[in-house]
Amino acid sequence: MFLFLYGTVALGQAYPPADKQATPETRQLYSSMQRLVGSGVIFGHHDDLAYGVGWRGDKDRSDIKSVTGSYPALYGWDLSGIERDSSKDINSIPFKQQREFVKEVYERGGINTFCWHLNNPVNGKTAWDTSQNTVRQIIPGGANHEAYVIYLNRVAQYIKTLKGDEGEPIPILFRPFHELTGNWFWWCKNTCSADEFKALWRFTIDYLRDVKKLHNLLIVYSVADFNSETEFLERYPGDAYADVVGFDSYCRNPVIFPKEFEKRVAMTETIATQHHKLGAVAETGYDLIPQPDWWTSTLLPILSKYKLSYLMVWRNAGLKQYFAPYPGQASADDFNRFFKSGRILFQNGISNQDIYGKHLLKK
Repeated sequence: MFLFLYGTVALGQAYPPADKQATPETRQLYSSMQRLVGSGVIFGHHDDLAYGVGWRGDKDRSDIKSVTGSYPALYGWDLSGIERDSSKDINSIPFKQQREFVKEVYERGGINTFCWHLNNPVNGKTAWDTSQNTVRQIIPGGANHEAYVIYLNRVAQYIKTLKGDEGEPIPILFRPFHELTGNWFWWCKNTCSADEFKALWRFTIDYLRDVKKLHNLLIVYSVADFNSETEFLERYPGDAYADVVGFDSYCRNPVIFPKEFEKRVAMTETIATQHHKLGAVAETGYDLIPQPDWWTSTLLPILSKYKLSYLMVWRNAGLKQYFAPYPGQASADDFNRFFKSGRILFQNGISNQDIYGKHLLKK
């Protein structure tokens, strides 16, 4: 086991994944991520390799790489669409291509994370449909439970195709039911009780692990905005069902955001330490990044004070929506300073870390 520094725990052994049958590569990734805490915050970008501002599908392209010379260290993807047996995800990336991206990331020593904007299993509408008491209807004993099981079967079938060169399952950070403390998805707090939500979460993870035998998942519990540790943990399914705890929070008011963001980062670090989990900012960003020094004046000072595992900014959909700079964007120079600060880890900072233990495992 690696030794690490995390919160108030010093020079202790790395704690294992919640899944006691996790694959060797998955266990090694989790240990490596703990080892890296304190060395810097891993930086991620959603859909980074698939498209960016002014391009789509270009080989070996990334807006992050175009600005800094390095890819991000963590790459976000979406499973949405696979439950409907679609050939493309919610952002029109063919799953065949997404699979290739996931393998590419793994082979270069990067980290893959998946969210899932799954359609409402009760009526087939989008994840944003809150017209039904969906959670109650799809947990065990619910009228539409089998419809949800079909969704899970399709997800499991796809995840089983994510393999490395030697046929090993590629470890992924799986982030289901994100932003659960909000009110905009069918699984949010306005549509179900805390007990119903926990039942859904536990069934989902148990089914994927125990029935579908997926042991390459590190589970991410990610809330929306919150104001107390009690609110954060109200729907927490338990330590046996999570490996990472984090939150999603976007800058919509540059005056208010820094104070609120730091408060939530501090609480997340505390909760992660107490529960022996990794802490993360699972989604953040400032749409169109109108503040030229936002990266070093707002994000960097906060990230430098706390021991988080990673932070991921949302996607670059085009000139009308982007959360990372591209060449010539107003904050691009500042992002380079952010990149060179020594406190943020990009792909060039983790490629030599052997985070999956591939050399060790092959001995």
